[in-house]
Amino acid sequence: MSTFPFSAVGFDLDGTLCDTFRDLGAAVNHALRLGGLSEVSVESSKDLIGGGAKIMLARAVEAQGGLPEPEFDALYKQMLRFYAENNAVHTVPYPGALEAMDRLASHGVKLAVVTNKFEAFATSLLGQLGLSERFVTIIGGDSMGKGPDGKFRAKPLPDPVIEARARCGGGRFAFVGDSTYDVAAARGAGVPVVVAAYGYCDKPPHELGGDAVIDSFHGLIPALERLG
Repeated sequence: MSTFPFSAVGFDLDGTLCDTFRDLGAAVNHALRLGGLSEVSVESSKDLIGGGAKIMLARAVEAQGGLPEPEFDALYKQMLRFYAENNAVHTVPYPGALEAMDRLASHGVKLAVVTNKFEAFATSLLGQLGLSERFVTIIGGDSMGKGPDGKFRAKPLPDPVIEARARCGGGRFAFVGDSTYDVAAARGAGVPVVVAAYGYCDKPPHELGGDAVIDSFHGLIPALERLG
């Protein structure tokens, strides 16, 4: 019987499991071009990530003075259409990710993805990368439906993390993410959270309030063992 302290581990996708910023940045720039706005540098697009594609585009547009809502919504739809067709051009798992997941699986640990990317996009991307079968469940930003406020029940709400734990059979669950959204969701769900300092952190990694901070996937298993 495995003595590993967690029965399941959940991962954020963008900036945690996979390095996705180049494809996300290309989708944002596609929308900006259509709107007659200036493109962002692909490298700086990392700073826009967090909270989902709509928030990412909104940050880029607002930095240039904003747009009327109908125009923004039209660009957002174009961004989604482009990303659906180009979401795995440059995206790759982070170094050490596959090995870490193999080690977790060898301990009988179930794996989940909890992302604010729409479920269809997350499933498509992970499928193209040959990773889908590793996960018991893939929960996207739209998977939990909308709350009374009309907004998707996504991170930073704890709902998707709680659901991921349930789909993994309950038991001890830990979450790995790179943003305030991830830490807040894990905290709300009452599960420990490991901060991926190599990702697209929206605050300095050690200020995000995680239970552990790792500089690469090579530190994940030891961090989880310490937390257990």
